[in-house]
Amino acid sequence: MKKIIILIVMTIAVLQLTSCKENEFEFGSIVAPSNIQITADIVGQDATNPNGDGSGVVNFTAEADNALSYKFIFNGSESTEISGKKTYTFSTLGVNTYTVTVVAFGTGGASSSQTIQVDVLAVYEAPDDLKTKLFGFNPADPMAASSKTFRIKAEANTHFGLGPVDGTFFGEFFSAPANDKSGVGMYDDRFIFHSDGTFEHTTGGDIFGRSGLIDELASSGGSGGTADGADILNYSYNDYTESWSLIAPGGVETLELTGVGFIGYYIANHTYEIFDRQNPNELTLRITDGNNEFDWWFVITSADPQTGVTYEFNNLVWEDDFTVDGAPDATKWTYDIGTGTNGWGNNEVQYYTDRPENVKVEGGNLVITAKRENYLGSAFTSARIKTEGLYDFKYGRVEVRAKLPADAGTWPAIWMLGANFSTVGWPQSGEIDIMEQTGADKNTILATCHWLDAASSTKADFGLTTSITNATSEFHKYTLEWNDEFIKIYLDDVEYYRLANNASLPFNENFFMILNVAMGGTLGGAIDSSFTENTMEIDYVRVFQ
Repeated sequence: MKKIIILIVMTIAVLQLTSCKENEFEFGSIVAPSNIQITADIVGQDATNPNGDGSGVVNFTAEADNALSYKFIFNGSESTEISGKKTYTFSTLGVNTYTVTVVAFGTGGASSSQTIQVDVLAVYEAPDDLKTKLFGFNPADPMAASSKTFRIKAEANTHFGLGPVDGTFFGEFFSAPANDKSGVGMYDDRFIFHSDGTFEHTTGGDIFGRSGLIDELASSGGSGGTADGADILNYSYNDYTESWSLIAPGGVETLELTGVGFIGYYIANHTYEIFDRQNPNELTLRITDGNNEFDWWFVITSADPQTGVTYEFNNLVWEDDFTVDGAPDATKWTYDIGTGTNGWGNNEVQYYTDRPENVKVEGGNLVITAKRENYLGSAFTSARIKTEGLYDFKYGRVEVRAKLPADAGTWPAIWMLGANFSTVGWPQSGEIDIMEQTGADKNTILATCHWLDAASSTKADFGLTTSITNATSEFHKYTLEWNDEFIKIYLDDVEYYRLANNASLPFNENFFMILNVAMGGTLGGAIDSSFTENTMEIDYVRVFQ
């Protein structure tokens, strides 16, 4: 009996040894990382500033023997970094001690950890108006709890876009039309900023992000989604909570989210430059993706979807409602006459006149008529009227209500030139095209700015388009709003164009207005062989400051 028991025990032991050897052969050695070294580079640190330059930025680097990846843990938030590099921005005012833990992972999931403490100076205090906009701060009761909920402003053109890294224009490569990304997991997201520094993101169950970059969310519960080129649509992801802070590296107002926190479109970066905050209830954000490939742009708002828009300039300072039949008011309008140089520089084929056949006020509208007729060597005539020498201005809102010509080859335009055009020339003077339409596509309008780029001494342009219906059969409102920080253009009170203005651009001087219908040329294109005549009708032109 004893022999049988001994035999059974020996058999079990052999089986166990065999099993262990098989497991070791299949999975390899389990080796925990050792010799973890963490270095902290406090930005601006020197003998005079031992705690940094006040930006609160610290670049951490972790290294360890036999490590495959690293996890950084600060204030309860975790971030996995294969490279072992992580940047934190500490925003609590004054010199404070912060503790960061690094977990190094080796084969088989074995891990080791190390902790470092850093003393960092932060001196930036966000202005009250920015805090009020972001989370409802009340200067009269600064300790009161408050919060605000934001969303992507989906109903507006130019609410989401991408451009080059360090670009200055919203969506230079792509700017999303209104509701362009419906159904992909973006527009139902809500971003809640609490006064205690908590950031809540309610996702509606799915999110939108960049292929490859969004994969890092898999470790925190994300999965699936549908590939659409470089985008991942409807990636499954639940609500989560992180922290937010306002910082100002290099003097630039910036919103930083901890951990996986993001807004709108996941790109594996969490630091958003506040590019513009002039509009009520809105923030325009810019961020570079984790591949350092593009800048991404977002407009977020705390307001409910709007049916209208609130403009900055509302004091009417100049107008023409075209109420008196006959020639346009000579105290407000003058004319360009003839064919210009090389068809006004655009290979246009019309001869501009001041004849009533081409321009007149009739029935409460200004009527500019392009005609097929032989006139002083040209096969077409039209009109181009302007306020040059009579009225020019700097900054404000221009509002024009117009109905456009329908025929192929007609090129209507509502635009402005710098008042110094006659002395400095073009494009040095700058040009703002509030509305143009090509001769071939009457379901699209264009907004464009032109100027001389000082760095390259070449012409620079930035233009965007938007769809329009019934432009040739109904009146629509074309609006420019312009100040020292932006140029915005609207169709029927919906913004679709935005250009950041600055001191290096020519859009900080007086401009005058121009209304015309060209024929052919670079945008008019081929003229319909059956064309006889067509009109642009203007109900009113108004300037607000």
